[in-house]
Amino acid sequence: MSKYDVIVIGGGHNGLVNAAYLARAGKKVLVLERRHVLGGAACTEEVFPGFKFSVCSYVVSLLRPEIIRDLDLPRHGLEILPLDGTFTPMPNGDYLWRVNDHGKTHREIARHSKLDAEAYDEFGKAMQAMCRFVKPILSMVPPDPATLNPKELMKLLFIGKRFQGMTSDDKYNQVQLMTMSAIDFLDQWFETDVLKATMSASGIIGTFLGVRSPGTAYVLLHHYMGEIDGAFRSWGFARGGTGAISNAIADAAREAGVEIRTETGITNIIIKSGKAKGVVLANGDEIYADVISSSLDPRQTFVRLIEKGNLSEEFLGEVNRYKFRGSSGKVNMALDALPNFRCLPGPGAHLRGAISISPSVEYMERAYDDAKYGNFSRRPYIDMVIPTLTDPSVAPPGKHILSCFVQYAPYKLRLGLNWDDQKEAFGNNVIDTIAEHAPNIRDIILHKQVITPLDLEREWGLSEGNIFQGELSLEQLFFLRPVPGYAQFRTPIKNLYLCGSATHPGGGIMGGPGRLAALEILKDVKGAA
Repeated sequence: MSKYDVIVIGGGHNGLVNAAYLARAGKKVLVLERRHVLGGAACTEEVFPGFKFSVCSYVVSLLRPEIIRDLDLPRHGLEILPLDGTFTPMPNGDYLWRVNDHGKTHREIARHSKLDAEAYDEFGKAMQAMCRFVKPILSMVPPDPATLNPKELMKLLFIGKRFQGMTSDDKYNQVQLMTMSAIDFLDQWFETDVLKATMSASGIIGTFLGVRSPGTAYVLLHHYMGEIDGAFRSWGFARGGTGAISNAIADAAREAGVEIRTETGITNIIIKSGKAKGVVLANGDEIYADVISSSLDPRQTFVRLIEKGNLSEEFLGEVNRYKFRGSSGKVNMALDALPNFRCLPGPGAHLRGAISISPSVEYMERAYDDAKYGNFSRRPYIDMVIPTLTDPSVAPPGKHILSCFVQYAPYKLRLGLNWDDQKEAFGNNVIDTIAEHAPNIRDIILHKQVITPLDLEREWGLSEGNIFQGELSLEQLFFLRPVPGYAQFRTPIKNLYLCGSATHPGGGIMGGPGRLAALEILKDVKGAA
């Protein structure tokens, strides 16, 4: 009978980061992944011959620089290719095209509004100040404000001192970001409708909220903190797809001695006398370890894998109140040629970045209106990328991949509708929406893969299809994520930890939860020794 120091449940990127850090500290670690590929939602799969899709997550921005450095990921094959700019086609034949070149973007915004071009510079400086305030918080274990432990109080004092050290303008901006809607916040800076609509999109990703819903301004900041090589607001592709990130982390983990098994699902966590002791595999085998670290979300971990009677009703009540509310789907297409946008015809640099179907604030809010009443958006917000223009290795020569992140696709459809019946209509609706801007799209599709929130739950174990393992809403952040009193990666069951996106600092291909959980596990193991 095998015995390990730690069993990590789930081979998503956070689980792999967790395992790598634990093994580097000398622990004997086993990772168990139910699917045939590693990476969880950060995976690459050859869905159609020759076409390698970043099936779920499709861009990288938040991967913590300390993880890239500590695990030496470039040596293990990680290469990030910059994603340059955001192109927004408009129904009137115009467009907005912001790029990483500051001068070009300034001129482009000035084409729409000279006032906004000036404000854009100031807005960028203000957001950088906000990012500087929040950035250290992403790398710290959340304090417990309900305790009198001096160490916890020092953390709160640290945050308070940092806040006091900001200018009065930055303090006001920070408070507004934590409380306002994305549009109300952007309204204070800009007048151009398409600019506000496109920027507000970052505030709704992964949340069942509209661009006018309070709290979305913070989500906007969360996505604004994209970092590649220390440059704020940098987004990119991993060469070979997002699975290449997970594979690089897995390679670093194996080098440190981690054993990784795929196609190995588990049915429950073994609990004896209030302590986690091991896991039962789907084939009935039992594997034991001193510590169990779950990268699954709270519902999967506490409701599905733990037998009743091991957790208090009060704690389970908190878990059941935790909001998932998946709101997005994905449509991946294999293309015979490039989409041809009516507002800027032909191939060109505008296709190399993100292509955002977000033509107006009203358009964005109407998309949310559909979702509120249990329908997928008739005209959704779509964030598209064509990774083959930057990384031709993911498709056959001359062919392309179009990856479409779609919002809104509510997990809970109105009475009488279900996702299995609506899947085809959802995919076709996305194509119809794109066709309004790029009429040739229908003629160039070779294959399409449609992923609904129900697919994300069934296939990737994301409860209610939430890509962040739970909404990034204010009441579910920092010391409240996932539930009050258990934000420090520990759970009510001794030796059982959480290390996935449902813990601080949240979702995105970040790795932060996996790393921080590993550091807390090592602290506890050392303390118990």
